Amino acid sequence: MQPGTNPTNPKPLDDWNGARGARWATHHEWLDRSFAAFGAAALNAACLHPGEHVLDVGCGAGATTLELVRHVQPHGRVLGVDISEALLQRARERARAQPTTQATLDFELADASRHAFAPGSFDVLFSRFGVMFFADPPRAFTHLHAALARGGRATFVCWRSPAENPWFHLPLRALQGVLPPGPPADPLAPGPFAFADRHRIESILRQSGFSDIAITPFDAPLYVAADADESFDQTLRIGPFATMLEGHPEDVRQRGRAAIRAALAEHADAHGVSLAGATWIVRARA
Repeated sequence: MQPGTNPTNPKPLDDWNGARGARWATHHEWLDRSFAAFGAAALNAACLHPGEHVLDVGCGAGATTLELVRHVQPHGRVLGVDISEALLQRARERARAQPTTQATLDFELADASRHAFAPGSFDVLFSRFGVMFFADPPRAFTHLHAALARGGRATFVCWRSPAENPWFHLPLRALQGVLPPGPPADPLAPGPFAFADRHRIESILRQSGFSDIAITPFDAPLYVAADADESFDQTLRIGPFATMLEGHPEDVRQRGRAAIRAALAEHADAHGVSLAGATWIVRARA
């Protein structure tokens, strides 16, 4: 592994307005398909009602925001916030293409951990893989708690450990046979697996003022691609693995790419490539 590279947190947050944000915007349909089962499970757990006001944290290209609107109409309101302008532009385009609803839908470029939301202005906080990147999670959730009405609800889905998620650890393990070892990853650093420990999640939420906390495992296949070649291409486009290969000699990069391709090809069948995804569905009350 390239020295200094943390595969669970490969890019700074400001890259969401750079190359990473642009790639995610370009491939948002693939991402939505890959994450669909997890978003649907979180939406079901949120138990939304018509007329509720919902904050969608890390809304990305808007797939979850548009689903939230359908659940709270008529007369509900949904605000999707994200730090990536490229993803929000795609979200707004998709919203304009949707039939008119009886609910209010808005998107805002904002860091949800410190944006000036009106106190008590939301009934529900929702997020599909958007809360694990906070630099200071207790402070962020305390801030979000203040934006919820008394008795309001929070529901989000986050990844469990890398070892439980083959979509991540298979390519990583393939590269470990090619690249020199790097420093161990910080499991608490902002990144996709920052909330892998359920006890940490509960502690953060309690510190932030939440109660009635329920943390439930949810596993589902994560769609990667229609075949091994496409799965390899998408893995390098979206994940941290291309970054991990940067700076190495071309022969090392070639061996690394070949190792990832071979690891993914072992899981291809007539339906394409799907790998297990392991998450927590988290619910709490303000």
